[in-house]
Amino acid sequence: MTLSRAERSVLTDWWFTVDRMLLAAILAIAGAAVILSLAASPAIAIRRGLPTYYFVERQLVFIAAGVALMLAVSLLSPASVRRLALAVLATCLVGMVVVLVSGTEINGARRWLYVFSHSLQPSEFIKPAFVVLCAWLLAERQRRPDMPALALAFALYLALAGLLVLQPDVGQALLVSLVWCALFFLAGGPVTWFLGFMAMLSSAFTTAYYTVGYVRLRVDRFFSPGGGSYQMSRARQSFIEGGLFGRGPGEGTIKDVLPDAYNDFIYAVIAEEYGVLICMVLLGMFALVVVRVFARQIGESDDFVRLGAMGLALLFGLQALVNMAVNTGLLPTKGMTLPFISIGGSSTLAVSLGLGMLLALSRRRAGHTKRPAFLPIPARPETV
Repeated sequence: MTLSRAERSVLTDWWFTVDRMLLAAILAIAGAAVILSLAASPAIAIRRGLPTYYFVERQLVFIAAGVALMLAVSLLSPASVRRLALAVLATCLVGMVVVLVSGTEINGARRWLYVFSHSLQPSEFIKPAFVVLCAWLLAERQRRPDMPALALAFALYLALAGLLVLQPDVGQALLVSLVWCALFFLAGGPVTWFLGFMAMLSSAFTTAYYTVGYVRLRVDRFFSPGGGSYQMSRARQSFIEGGLFGRGPGEGTIKDVLPDAYNDFIYAVIAEEYGVLICMVLLGMFALVVVRVFARQIGESDDFVRLGAMGLALLFGLQALVNMAVNTGLLPTKGMTLPFISIGGSSTLAVSLGLGMLLALSRRRAGHTKRPAFLPIPARPETV
């Protein structure tokens, strides 16, 4: 079956406008996730008295559903992406409030709702919607100076970050904070304001260190002479034991001793069984997505499309980078998943939603012009 430009349909329009290299990179990561899920999840399933391939089959279903969701969302126009983001944000904000009131507490945190016996994490789905809406508000700030767009974007950030801290989920709060600050800078915000926001973020983290018990515990362990918790020490050891080419599929031992081996520490499992070389390839695939988006969008004349696509790419790339940094001992444990690779329904579907929005915003559209690459974006005067 071939598609022709002469045929006018939603499918043909999508195929000839979507960034196929970006799509191929995303699908490659999703395909790798199915294979790599075989590394850790069978051992966890057996330990919990479940069928050997319970988590593998479950992740396969979620990845298939996620790819379908991603492709469906990628058909949307930028205006429809914005409306979808607004609906998702409103729904998830309500869900996060409900989580604080009546959500299930696991390991001292309230992040999950149970819907028809399935757990759901609203904070995962709200992140791409938050990025899209903040990108639109910051773009409107350039187009409509009379609109209090920056104040609205900042209020939205404070609301989301506050709800995340209350769960508590300081890692996710830090992630959305970094993405928001990057969006503000990419939108041409004054450098002095950007530095002020970064100083505020540092103050907030310092406050969290002294007021949130588990944050202080993890940071103190990280800087202790032992170099962190047992999980982190064992994860680092797996890179040494795996070497360049790994011990072989099924031959690793970290999955037998770490309860989060199929989730937060799956990158270490991959290192032990498949080798550091495969880990570097996986890192390169995530980097390709981010670099491809930035290279294509740097000259986009539509500020909303440019900021939305770059923000979603940063969200995807930074989450992966944080997870990998934790596994290699470069950051304290955050409880952050590796997109697509970690086992988890909410994470997989939420990542798919964000990537669908990214593909939709990065499509080529008639009538759009490009500003010269690396041309500075004029900043607004530093007035309220």
